[in-house]
Amino acid sequence: MRELLRPTRLAPGARVAVVAPSGPVPEERLQAGLDVLRGWDLDPVVAPHVLDRHGTFDYLAGTDADRAADLQAAWCDPSVDAVLCARGGYGAQRLADLLDWEAMRAAGPKVFVGFSDITALHEAFATRLGLVTLHGPMAAGIDFIKNARAQDHLKATLFAPETVRTIASGGTAFVPGRARGVTLGGCVSLLAAELGTPHARSGAHGGLLMMEDVGEEAYRIDRILTQLLRAGWLDGVAGIALGSWHGCGPYEKLRAVFADRLGGLGVPVVEEFGFGHCDGALTIPFGVSAELDADLGTLTLDEPALR
Repeated sequence: MRELLRPTRLAPGARVAVVAPSGPVPEERLQAGLDVLRGWDLDPVVAPHVLDRHGTFDYLAGTDADRAADLQAAWCDPSVDAVLCARGGYGAQRLADLLDWEAMRAAGPKVFVGFSDITALHEAFATRLGLVTLHGPMAAGIDFIKNARAQDHLKATLFAPETVRTIASGGTAFVPGRARGVTLGGCVSLLAAELGTPHARSGAHGGLLMMEDVGEEAYRIDRILTQLLRAGWLDGVAGIALGSWHGCGPYEKLRAVFADRLGGLGVPVVEEFGFGHCDGALTIPFGVSAELDADLGTLTLDEPALR
């Protein structure tokens, strides 16, 4: 797995676009997130359809065409330095095939931030743009606007990425050891759902897989991991970090699934790494070379996530 192109870090006064590729966005939470960004001396601009609601499917923030147009216009706007997702939910997969990837590649690299359902776009940005992206808090997320740790880690990654080259999770070794590779991952149900689609990676070979999920019971996580195993997607993975599993039932049941499905891979695995759907979620760059130390619970990047 190859290392990807690192975008340029942000500076005070940078213009950042907020888009809603997936679910509907509560206006009060959006405004609170914008206030945080302005407090960082950023200039946030809200895409035209961020507060839309789909006429038929209330789980979507507007039509597929409008959500795709917002994302593409923000990315291709030369005055925009970063594109931040407002929230996840569901819907990113529906717009991935509507984007003009050639035009977005021509627009050049910039920072992209999101998680959860945005996993589908992390995959697409890696395969179509060859670009490092940030799996981090979203602008209208309650876990962002009310949590100082999540804010501080994202801010440091955006403005001073050399200060967070070692991401110390506080996690513990599930399978001890150290591994080197290129980071990738996200919401594991989305990784499984992306199998066979035009924008998905062919597998995690040579990668450090960072995975988490929300609202999936133990048997569903079993099914997801089994699908990835049977598809060969986990063949040659170098190491694994397990993030948050909010709403996935008793953690001991999940640990049994992880032991059964991942223990035989023969690679280091660290649990409770502190990214994803959790308080104080850490920002994890995807597409960078790094070392995962399961015993210390750290991810050390070879270079800062952003140039």
